[in-house]
Amino acid sequence: MSNNDNSTPSNGKRKRGLTLVASAVLLGFAGYSVYQWLVASRYEKTDNAYVQANVVQITPLVGGTVRAVHVDDTDFVKAGQPLVSLDPADASVALEQAQAALAQTVREVRTLYANNSTLQAQLQGRESEVARAQSELARLQADVQRRAPLLASGAIGKEELEHAQAQVTSARSALATAQAGLQSAREQLASNQSLTEGTSVAEHPNVQRAAARLRETYLAFKRSELPSPVSGWVARRSVQLGQRVAAGAPLMAVVGLQEAWVDANFKEGQLARLRIGQPVTLVADQYGDKVEFHGTVAGLGAGTGAAFALLPAQNATGNWIKVVQRVPVRIALDAKELAEHPLRVGLSMNVAVDVRDQAGKSVADVPRSAPLAATKVFDAQDQAAEAEVARIIKANLGHAAAKSGKPAKA
Repeated sequence: MSNNDNSTPSNGKRKRGLTLVASAVLLGFAGYSVYQWLVASRYEKTDNAYVQANVVQITPLVGGTVRAVHVDDTDFVKAGQPLVSLDPADASVALEQAQAALAQTVREVRTLYANNSTLQAQLQGRESEVARAQSELARLQADVQRRAPLLASGAIGKEELEHAQAQVTSARSALATAQAGLQSAREQLASNQSLTEGTSVAEHPNVQRAAARLRETYLAFKRSELPSPVSGWVARRSVQLGQRVAAGAPLMAVVGLQEAWVDANFKEGQLARLRIGQPVTLVADQYGDKVEFHGTVAGLGAGTGAAFALLPAQNATGNWIKVVQRVPVRIALDAKELAEHPLRVGLSMNVAVDVRDQAGKSVADVPRSAPLAATKVFDAQDQAAEAEVARIIKANLGHAAAKSGKPAKA
């Protein structure tokens, strides 16, 4: 009787404890279910995400010896600011030669146009000679025709008639010579006109060829100064003073951190609900939870990282173990937040994509209507080369053409 009385309170406590534990488990499960339904199911998250930015390689277009290095790592540069200067001595000599060659070519072409007038005058002179020879031949032939009947009557001697006939023969030879000279003058004029017809001095092929050579040497001279094509921060500077560099050799990089983005590598099972344009919340390890970045899904990669690796996996050989693949998803960041809290290339990010809105597309299907990136830094060099060509042509066209500002024409 006493044993049963002692066990009843103990069993009751045990039941209450088990009930409390079961209730706690049920409440926890219910809370977790509610969290999954209301919160967790709304997001796709990953911590396999890193900051990326445009890393612009600075490479010379011409070779040369480094005369000056204007910037160093971590420096901020603006678009068009000089970064490296090469020795321009060789390019300067070539430029002077091209300038002289263009000036000489313009003057030689002007001579061709001037020869047209000279040859035209010579042609007119030859035509006058032919006309005189024809007139002289006609006169002498008429004289022979008048004398021939007089020979029978004895009014003139045979010798006198033969002399008149000899003069006719000589006149025919003179006319043939004059006609040959006229034909030669016509051919010379036609030949010279074929070199000048339908174009002006400035547009003549010889001038254009020399002008193209001048543009080439002028650009080579100007390219001894390497400007920054974009604004950003200098990184990986390897060029040194006095170094001999070749065209295309990497000297440094300019990183556009102001236009950084994030590449988040989601598992293949997470891609089904990702859409372009979905809002994204990001946290950087650099700043911690106190700074929150916002962005949008800009695009999903066309393949997994393994597919585009330098040494892609060969799953058709040997034993195979399935590995979950990841696809890079580009996330565009808010420019204002990025300016307030700058990021660096390669920093880790925690990413959470709000996937409630499924109206967007999983892949882009509209081609880009504008260039992704463009610079006008090099336009000034092209314009300066054209201005130099125009200056030399104008200076050698002659006083009349230079005053009127118009190229001489044929």
